Amino acid sequence: MQTKELIRKVTEKCLPLCEAEGLSLWDVTFEKEGRSYALSVYIDRDEGVFVEDCEKISRALDPFLDEKQFDSLPPYTLTVSSAGLERRISRPEHFEWAMGRAVDVSFYKAREGVMGLCGVLAGKDGDRLTLEQNGNLLELDLADIAAVRLHFEI
Repeated sequence: MQTKELIRKVTEKCLPLCEAEGLSLWDVTFEKEGRSYALSVYIDRDEGVFVEDCEKISRALDPFLDEKQFDSLPPYTLTVSSAGLERRISRPEHFEWAMGRAVDVSFYKAREGVMGLCGVLAGKDGDRLTLEQNGNLLELDLADIAAVRLHFEI
């Protein structure tokens, strides 16, 4: 099974599970981590996510992931957790949610001598991201961006 298909199936299974618990599904990823893989489900709720919420979703997913259709997957670890304060912003709905919020952007290669920057997400149009930084608008190509995360300051 290909990664996109796995993510699609897990997402379809998780959406009603999360809804039943008053949670929203933030993201599903399947990534190589060292020698093994991690299937990660990120959940969210305005009031916060608790360990018990993660346990419920994980326990509900276990029988589904034990089905024969998933036998071809390499060994992996299932993790269900909160999207977190510095959550990754990667999907169109994430960018819509993050408009007007401070984000951290990291680049694949240094841009003007820096590997990342922080600014307020002002727009996303196709393959371009617009950040407002100190009153200036910066246009960035998504192809140059390694990750966008919500900025959190203590």
